[in-house]
Amino acid sequence: MVTFFLFLVGAALLVFGAEWLVRGSSRLAIIIGLSPLVIGLTVVAFGTSAPELAVSVRAAWSGNPDIALGNVVGSNICNVLLLLGLSALIAPLVVAQQLIRLDVPIMIGASLLLYGLAFDGHIGRWDGLLLFSGILAYTTFAVIKGRQEQQAAVTQEYDQAFSVTPRPSGAMAVMHNVAMVIIGLGMLVVGAHWLVDGAVVVARWLGVSELVIGLSIVAVGTSLPEIATSIIATLRGERDIAVGNVVGSNLFNILAVLGLASLVSPDGVAVAPAALRFDLPVMIGAAVACLPIFFTGNRMARWEGA
Repeated sequence: MVTFFLFLVGAALLVFGAEWLVRGSSRLAIIIGLSPLVIGLTVVAFGTSAPELAVSVRAAWSGNPDIALGNVVGSNICNVLLLLGLSALIAPLVVAQQLIRLDVPIMIGASLLLYGLAFDGHIGRWDGLLLFSGILAYTTFAVIKGRQEQQAAVTQEYDQAFSVTPRPSGAMAVMHNVAMVIIGLGMLVVGAHWLVDGAVVVARWLGVSELVIGLSIVAVGTSLPEIATSIIATLRGERDIAVGNVVGSNLFNILAVLGLASLVSPDGVAVAPAALRFDLPVMIGAAVACLPIFFTGNRMARWEGA
């Protein structure tokens, strides 16, 4: 009973910690002039993926690599099929050309790269280094591209996206947002610790493999920030944030989360045969399915969301 309670509290800390992290990071991002699309692809996506990062790295460090891999694969499947589908059911999603021509193909490429690295049943430290180098390169490219936009246009779009007026100057505002980021990260670390420990105990008690727990309970639980963010963005009419959050989160999960998990794990991340046969192909299929859906008039209709 105590373990289950800690599991629930850990999940709650992950959600609230990610919320604080996203708020602080998004407001800091406007200072350097990032557009809502770039914010969705990087700051918001990476912030909402912080639970996956905390859980997977913690799981890999403590010798539970199945949870680390299952969490990433399950979260990516959940992001596309559940999150995008639900957002499109609420309101049809208009998709930016950049997502179709650049970001979604990169997401598909990262998914195929992961499958190739995992094909031998093991993601080692050199594989993890390659993956993590990919997220550094992508983030650098996205920020440089986003900085080309005018500050005035960025501020206007940000105001429409988040229904707040950003204040890009002022030491107190900067300190306040930095404090939110630090507190959010602290909540994520504690929440990840309790969530992973609880998930392992629950898995053993139910006789279910840790891979399945990672693919289901932990994956959906750590995807709650992405779900909340994209639904709110859709309701506010900022579709770039909603779709960009999904694509950016999936990229971050594969390249950063699994990359770091492979680097910190004593023996790398073992890949179960079941994941190679079923879960990873489903993740790739979900990523590939985005292209034809997005190509149909640069929008995702309600029936496509269903």
